Amino acid sequence: MAKVRETVLQLDLKALAHNYHYLRAKLRPGTKFLCVVKAFAYGSDTQIIAQELEKLGADYFAVAYTNEGVALRDAGITKPILVLHPQEVSFDTIIERCLEPSIYAKHILDGFIKTAKKHGQKDYPAHLKFNTGLNRLGFQYEDITHIATVMKKATAIKALSVFSHLAASEDHSEREFTANQISRFHTITEELDKLLSYRPFRHLLNTSGIMNYPEAQYDMVRSGIALYGYGNETKFDKQLKPVANLKTIISQIHHLKPNETVGYNRGFSSEHPKVTATLPLGHADGIGRHYGNGKTFVSVHGKKAPIIGNVCMDMIMIDVTGIDCVEGDEVLIFGKELSAQEFAETGNTISYELLTGISQRVKRMVIS
Repeated sequence: MAKVRETVLQLDLKALAHNYHYLRAKLRPGTKFLCVVKAFAYGSDTQIIAQELEKLGADYFAVAYTNEGVALRDAGITKPILVLHPQEVSFDTIIERCLEPSIYAKHILDGFIKTAKKHGQKDYPAHLKFNTGLNRLGFQYEDITHIATVMKKATAIKALSVFSHLAASEDHSEREFTANQISRFHTITEELDKLLSYRPFRHLLNTSGIMNYPEAQYDMVRSGIALYGYGNETKFDKQLKPVANLKTIISQIHHLKPNETVGYNRGFSSEHPKVTATLPLGHADGIGRHYGNGKTFVSVHGKKAPIIGNVCMDMIMIDVTGIDCVEGDEVLIFGKELSAQEFAETGNTISYELLTGISQRVKRMVIS
């Protein structure tokens, strides 16, 4: 593989395929697979990732907001796209671009029915979201009768699915809570089916749900983070392959004398002679200030090099004392040999935040 010559986020499509097939193997033959590609496909590249997943056989896609769904359609994606958090201002666009909304509140239900009528729709697919314990979005159990009454009168839309979201499926100390969520979801769907006189398909499991609660996979599962190589638990991380590898180069090397300082506010002071390297990326690229001042390290020729001083907007400085390197050498920020989860933990955050925070100014490059 050619050495990088600038800051790039390499996207390994073979790793993506591996993760997809690993997750698929955990499902029953008839269970549909929804791939979550919100937030620029978890900070990678929406178009590249979604096109590859569609080739691999994804049944559904999910995004957070309508404009993300529009981007998928513009990229040629033909599979159904669920918009998880639609706003009323986007209802016209949802219908015009053949997207499918999550209906999570009464005003959203009423508003979308009105818009669908305006567009002359009949049985337009919608997905009813119920809150079973996450307390973020969703109808309550007490809303079932009202929803069924409204849906039976409405001819412009139809409930294609009913779904909910697990709150702590990766936390084994919360198994009782998760079991109660699964039970509540089952009760909701059974009662709703009776009132509607038809059965929308059901989906509940997220990535950790797929791993830990396969008995609750229902008709479809949803996975985001595992597709990109992270399973929320060490034993699953070992079975997955990181898709994104963030690499950069050494722009300049400095030889510090004792008591010299590095960076803004003189964030690092050398007690002894030090060799530092400046890298062309910073907090504007998604490597926040909380990773500076010795908390986090990168990899130079397989050796750990701590980030020193304060992270700048466009640059970070690392300690390469004792590492044989020169200007122009490649540096791994995170990826296959240095987990994004491990990197994120040093900044007291999670892989999700690190991955989705990589700036769009960082060049994306497919490597397989």
